Amino acid sequence: MKTLLIANRGEIAVRVMRTARAMGIRTVALFTDLDHAAPHVRAADEAVRVESYLGIDAVLAAARQSGADAVHPGYGFLSERAPFAAALEAAGITLVGPSAAVMEQMGRKDAAREIAVAAGVPVVPRGEDAGYPVLVKAAAGGGGKGMRIVRSADEYDEAVAAARREALSAFGDDTMLVEKYVEHGRHIEVQVLADAHGHVVHLFERDCSTQRRHQKVLEEAPAPTITPQVRELVTTSAVALARHVGYENAGTVEFLLDSDTGEAYFLEMNTRLQVEHPVTEATVLVEGQALDLVELQLRVAAGEPLPFTQADVTVSGHAIEARVYAEDSFGGFLPQAGTASIVRWPSGPGVRVDHALESGQVVSTSYDPMLGKVIARGPDRESARLALVEALDDTAVLGLTTNTGFLRALAAGEAFRDATIDTAWLDHADVPAPSADVPRMMAAWVSAMLTAGASDGHPFQADGFRLGAPAAPTLVELDRDVFVDRHAGTVDGVPFVMLSAADHVIEAIIDGRRQHAVVNVQPDVVDVSFRGQRFVLTPPDRLADTVAAGDGILVAPMPGTVLEVRVVEGEVVAEGDVLGMMEAMKMELTLKAPFAGTVTTVGAAVGQQVALGARLFVVEEES
Repeated sequence: MKTLLIANRGEIAVRVMRTARAMGIRTVALFTDLDHAAPHVRAADEAVRVESYLGIDAVLAAARQSGADAVHPGYGFLSERAPFAAALEAAGITLVGPSAAVMEQMGRKDAAREIAVAAGVPVVPRGEDAGYPVLVKAAAGGGGKGMRIVRSADEYDEAVAAARREALSAFGDDTMLVEKYVEHGRHIEVQVLADAHGHVVHLFERDCSTQRRHQKVLEEAPAPTITPQVRELVTTSAVALARHVGYENAGTVEFLLDSDTGEAYFLEMNTRLQVEHPVTEATVLVEGQALDLVELQLRVAAGEPLPFTQADVTVSGHAIEARVYAEDSFGGFLPQAGTASIVRWPSGPGVRVDHALESGQVVSTSYDPMLGKVIARGPDRESARLALVEALDDTAVLGLTTNTGFLRALAAGEAFRDATIDTAWLDHADVPAPSADVPRMMAAWVSAMLTAGASDGHPFQADGFRLGAPAAPTLVELDRDVFVDRHAGTVDGVPFVMLSAADHVIEAIIDGRRQHAVVNVQPDVVDVSFRGQRFVLTPPDRLADTVAAGDGILVAPMPGTVLEVRVVEGEVVAEGDVLGMMEAMKMELTLKAPFAGTVTTVGAAVGQQVALGARLFVVEEES
């Protein structure tokens, strides 16, 4: 293998390139116009422009143009598309993954289910055999896309229609599979690796139970709650399944552990590298040495046999991964877009970060919202958890709202600490939003310092200067007024001692506790990242955009694409009637009438790209 094309973008493309470079393999990146200056493009030896990462013919042409003899698909995009694998095979280009035939069988949930039954692996009962609730899910995809929980017959048709639309958009296939829905379960998955010489091994299991709407949020290895008997069942079943189907390369076999019955069911097989593979790399040893799953993928794809046996594989320590998304977790989990003005990723012993987000980078809703992954390792689960909390404290993204503060709250909470979170927990849990008190005090102190030290000051600037007396308290206008008394060392009467301020990082003792934050005070914006959470403290009259809806005005709560417009101007609607739908980052949002009335304005068209705060509908209430 001389030249490797990475048919992906973002952090996974950068991660694959890192290993390929260490192996002396030349790398080729793909990019669209939106990604022309992205980190993965700069990290590659060569880059080729494509219209879309989903275009099989275009990716194949790029591989030929660059002289690539192998393609690594990463995850998402074309990574589990059997037609893509078949096209590479026909072109004589090696796919770093299984064959098209195996991908077709195992990449589809319906076919994989039948194969699992033939291999003697326990499966979830079908929905028609189990009654409600049922889980409707896309047969051709994964990642939580095209999936709905249905609790009654009345909900069935609408849920299936929505899941079909989402599946067709994400995977190009709207075939559905209906199975029993396990209300309280843990998501367990087993990493397998197989070569072309008949060797299949497992690299133990991961627990991905902390998820929202079937999208994983925190992942860890090894699984903290399963018994040795269940571990033996899922690992041997995963190996048996891979061997039965003739699997080659890295793959993951997913299981659902029913917390009420203790039974484990096969869910699906992901015929690719997983997002959460770093926690396996952090905890699994081969003959006492850490492994690199991408390196093993590349060696297997090149025809080499696995250099170890199952007996050589052991587990040491614990690792937890947090997925950083561009979303407002405390504002309805709506996707976010914009320019990341300041980005700070953590570092230190036991901490690993896989990312492709830098200061000044524009984040679009055109792609998956994941920006990076923060992984922490420790000798045991609790030390790994505490290390993750500290790492998330040191993660800062300003200019763009992310879920980092939410991740920090989860990792620091009792439910995750005690490993009591199941797959449905986050869909109903109330995770309280962090308080703005500490970040507001830090922003106010910095603002007062900047005002007092401004080089272009004038005799009447509000720096508190007084002849023959200490400086007067400074009134700082943020999201609310704050009084800073630098002479007394207080902010709104709370003791405040500034320790250091360098490169936007503020260290201070506030009310006797040492705190740190990343602060960006500018004339048009005041942004603070504290414990991972972004706080926008800009005075209300300076805000250029608003997403507040009132008086029957419905605005876009996120930047995205209008999927559907169900009404016309002059139409009479009832409270709760659906006016339209929009989508961003594969997430659908329904816009409903706030009250009964008449639609007086329709400012949206199907397929239209709309900005955050764009006026979409106006409903005039009945008199």
